[in-house]
Amino acid sequence: MTTIKLDALRHLDLDERQVRIYRALLKLGPASIRDVAAEAGINRGSAYETLKQLATKGVVSYFPKGRRRVFQAEDPERLMSLAESKQQALNLAVEQLRNDIIPALKQTQTTFSPGNVRFYEGDDGVELVLRDLLECAGRDPERGYSVISTRSLREHLYRPFPNFTRQRIERGIRVRVLAVGAGGDDAEFAERKWLPAGEGTDASYIAIYPPKVAMITLAAQNYPVVVIIDSQAIALTQQLMFDTLWGLL
Repeated sequence: MTTIKLDALRHLDLDERQVRIYRALLKLGPASIRDVAAEAGINRGSAYETLKQLATKGVVSYFPKGRRRVFQAEDPERLMSLAESKQQALNLAVEQLRNDIIPALKQTQTTFSPGNVRFYEGDDGVELVLRDLLECAGRDPERGYSVISTRSLREHLYRPFPNFTRQRIERGIRVRVLAVGAGGDDAEFAERKWLPAGEGTDASYIAIYPPKVAMITLAAQNYPVVVIIDSQAIALTQQLMFDTLWGLL
């Protein structure tokens, strides 16, 4: 069985040893612990504990035969039943999170704290910002965000997420860009205006997507440093300044 298929079974909370025991039972038919352990290549004590775990999950059953227990595998269709039960439980958990738990937790959340400012580094931090942009802007009724970006940062921005623009377009998310310095690619759902770059303009990228503002700059050797501020007040103020400047250009 391939690694990909084994991974699918692990989503049912079946580890590699449990899968080996189950497959051994399918091959053997009703069998003793000793025979199952030998077929699976697992010591007898571990095999017995694993068989008990599988019996609890309902994919293995047993019956007495003399003074011994004989185990047998349930039909593989039982795995689908496990998956469906897990999916139903997950769907219920998602609904409870959306409708009850998250709203209740948000009521206890402070308006602003040091936790509303997050720092990240490297390409992973840049990718996190870009994915956060897509998620937040995709949920927003306006389906849009605003960006101020310098020429010296653009070539590094999409390095960790080369499909960002394609995904943005597929989701119908609009962006307005104030580009500092010449350049910048044209794309669907994108408007661009330019600002002149001053002498020695530093690399920077500011994304405004209320209630958040993300800022990216480059440290030594083009190493990205990222700050995300989660504040409706700050985001709306930044948006006001952006809209004012946009209207003047």
